[in-house]
Amino acid sequence: MTTTTEAPEGEASTVPRRQQLYREKVIAALRSEFDYPNQMMVPRLQKIVINMGVGEAVENKNRMDAAVKDLTAITGQKPLIRKARVAVSGFRLRIGYAVGVAVTLRGSRMWEFLDRLVTLAIPRIRDFRGLPKKFDGHGNYSMGLSEQSVFPEIQLDKVEFVQGMDITFVTDASTDKEGFALLTQLGMPFQKESDKN
Repeated sequence: MTTTTEAPEGEASTVPRRQQLYREKVIAALRSEFDYPNQMMVPRLQKIVINMGVGEAVENKNRMDAAVKDLTAITGQKPLIRKARVAVSGFRLRIGYAVGVAVTLRGSRMWEFLDRLVTLAIPRIRDFRGLPKKFDGHGNYSMGLSEQSVFPEIQLDKVEFVQGMDITFVTDASTDKEGFALLTQLGMPFQKESDKN
C-alpha cells in the first residue's frame, strides 16, 4: 500500500501508493489534458468524508457502538458521533439523540483509504458495473456502499449489523469535468458509456 522513500535526514518515510501515483503521473496527465500553465493549478483531492447514518440507534443503542467500531476499523480513525438537530415524533427522535457517525480523512490516511477502496473494497461489490458519474457541480463526488463488509478490515463472522455508508470525495476542482478527470486518473472505476442500460 505504501512505498518507502528516503527522507531528507536519511530516515525512511512512507508515501501512500495513490499519493505517489498522483505526484508522478496524475499531475502530468491533467496538465496536458486541461493545459494548466502551472502545476499548482492542477486539482487535488482535499479530503474524504465517510458517513454512516444510524437511525436505528434510537431504539437499539448497540447499533451505534457497532457503527463506531466498524468505522474505526475501516478508517483507522475514531469517528465523531452526529446528533439530531431537530425532533421528529414519527421516528421517536429528540434533539440530541445520536443518529450517525462520521470521519473526515486527510493526508496519508486519506490516500491509504482511497487505495484500499479502489483495490480491495470496490472489487468485492456484488454485480458491480461501475460508479455513476453524478458530481455535485463543483467537482466533488459522493458514492454509497450498502454494507461495510466489502472492506477487508471487517470480519464477516463478527458483523453485528449490516450498515451502509456514504463516501464523499472533496476536491478543489472548479468543474465536474476536472473532478471527474482527477478521480478517474486516481483509479475510480466509473461506468463506461457502453455499460449503461
